[in-house]
Amino acid sequence: MPPTAGSSTGSQPRFYYDLASPESYLVAERALHALGEVPEWIPVRLDEPVYRCEHELDAYREDVQRRAAALGLMEIRWPEEVADEWALRAATYAKGIGRGVAFSLAALRQAFAAGRDLSVQSNVLIAAAACEMHPTAVVKGAGLASTARALQENIERARADGVDAVPAIWTPDGVLAGERAVPL
Repeated sequence: MPPTAGSSTGSQPRFYYDLASPESYLVAERALHALGEVPEWIPVRLDEPVYRCEHELDAYREDVQRRAAALGLMEIRWPEEVADEWALRAATYAKGIGRGVAFSLAALRQAFAAGRDLSVQSNVLIAAAACEMHPTAVVKGAGLASTARALQENIERARADGVDAVPAIWTPDGVLAGERAVPL
């Protein structure tokens, strides 16, 4: 069955994340417990932050590192590149076959706990193997036109929910935006 963006029933929270976002990693590590119910995990690519200079980027990274330490997470290891469209397609494919949460947690940990570049296909496949997804199936699934459409539908759904940046959690009461908006 080809993956689709799917629709959640009723008022189930929706966790929108990007594998390239270190703040998505911080939220992902506690999203299953912070809301009192399991949110639907939805991979998206929205506008990425732009840093005016290297100093601003360094300050951002130091802040993320402090927040990771406060949450008891491993020290953030910054990969050269974090993720590309293919990694998000792999996450979309994983969601379509019921492995979205496991795969996405594994991929985010590969990127930010291990410092592996998710624009390198073999690093994405390490995350897939961690949740018992066959590498050939992931490569084929991520390459499907239906997977690309599902990812685009995820992005459209996020925008319809009022999400313009990740991480974000949609609830019937509104959108909780950013890493700090999620309860500890």
